Amino acid sequence: MKHAYSLAHLTAMALPPVDLIEVAARTGYDYVSLRLSRVTDAEPLYPLITSKTAMAATKTKLAATGIKVWDVELARMDPTHDAHSYLPMLEAAAELGAHHVICQLPDPDRERAHARFATLCDLAKPLDISISLEFPWWTETGNLETATTVLNTVQRSNASMLIDMLHFYRSNSSLEALKNLPREWFPFAHVCDGPATLAPGMESILHEARSHRYFPGDGDFGVKDILACLPDPITYCLEIPGEALAAEIGFEEYARRALQTAQKHLD
Repeated sequence: MKHAYSLAHLTAMALPPVDLIEVAARTGYDYVSLRLSRVTDAEPLYPLITSKTAMAATKTKLAATGIKVWDVELARMDPTHDAHSYLPMLEAAAELGAHHVICQLPDPDRERAHARFATLCDLAKPLDISISLEFPWWTETGNLETATTVLNTVQRSNASMLIDMLHFYRSNSSLEALKNLPREWFPFAHVCDGPATLAPGMESILHEARSHRYFPGDGDFGVKDILACLPDPITYCLEIPGEALAAEIGFEEYARRALQTAQKHLD
């Protein structure tokens, strides 16, 4: 089966949105996934939320290429960020035509985390946006079990879950448990691969997640096995940062190889 593919911004984070869209169009993607917030101070911050000029240029490029925005990220609600602080992101996502916003909950206060996620879903619903909970494996919401608890607790119709191959594998989450969750929770997945083992320490953990993932089928995550537990078809978002190779061959060729490898392995 041929799937729809989105080029995730983290795969080519140095590209401004208009350039990412152009690369996606030239290399055969259906969608892009845009990063509108900064996770680290070292990341670029593209001002689509605050700049009418940047937003207009991005919408013009989308119209010219036929590429659509699949999702926007990232509403990262740690103890210092509540749901209302991400309302401008939700509004920007709606203006871009996206129907999904990715959320993370790195918060040890589980009651507060659940309440904030519910509020974010409520803010997003009038905009026809689903809030997709991602579980980075080193955080307080760091595996399939804790993410499932969030969705079962909040009981929001526009709440969903994002399965990222890296986080699912590294958290030792259960394929059997994944199979038994509601199918409507999973409109898309973050697809990548990686080695079976990882050097210890947070530096290694973050380097893999943000800078050094593998193309699907090139590692040991069992990407096909994980995806087989999800509905089909869903959109596959290729979040595969590979800084060394991208620096060598350029972002356009890197995005092309990522898509070609994924299609060969998964379609």
